[in-house]
Amino acid sequence: MKPACPRLPELGAEATHEYRLGIMGGTFDPIHYGHLVTAEQAREALALDLVLFMPAGRPAFKQDADVTDAEDRYAMTVLATAANPAFDASRFEIDREGVTYTIDTLRALRARYPDNVKLFFITGADAILDLVTWHNAEQMAELATFIAATRPGYDIEQARSRVVASGVPFDVRYIEIPALAISSTNIRQRVREQKSVRYLTSESVIGYIRKNGLYNVHKVERVEGTQVGE
Repeated sequence: MKPACPRLPELGAEATHEYRLGIMGGTFDPIHYGHLVTAEQAREALALDLVLFMPAGRPAFKQDADVTDAEDRYAMTVLATAANPAFDASRFEIDREGVTYTIDTLRALRARYPDNVKLFFITGADAILDLVTWHNAEQMAELATFIAATRPGYDIEQARSRVVASGVPFDVRYIEIPALAISSTNIRQRVREQKSVRYLTSESVIGYIRKNGLYNVHKVERVEGTQVGE
């Protein structure tokens, strides 16, 4: 099996060391500062050694949605994470055939790396409440610790109660992320309307969107001001 990314071919080979691997899954259409801030705060809060960003190949929950080509989403993820040595982008899911399911990713990672590599799956608190109802929820709970990112004011106690009531023994750590108000949906809409997306995502991602004409923006040689298209 290929490693999750080129930097991790022998992850866990030093059996005396516990390695804490964060997994940031998502469509990343496009990746934005909310994703990056969430990953960085999760890394710090849980002492993660590395956070792998894994763009979904064919997201199971977006089969009927218009999703940007996986290669474009991967390229934007590479650009956005390049400046942080604790981040890396992975082709693990986009190179795998078929629909992307979280349980398949966790199974593959657990099979690939030894037990001293601990898996931490980073997602939103709302997504955790969906995961506990899935058919494979109990196995997911066995394979990874889950980090649930919440917005300020989110009722964490209610979320905890619902997870406990599900009967699935999830180990969930909750962290509050102010930047979660940013969304990929809003960024795509702003691009279509030729509005500024500066400070919502990185300049490198904005440049990629411009150059490749993503989200119905016209390809341009140069863009004035803060607009993505003109």
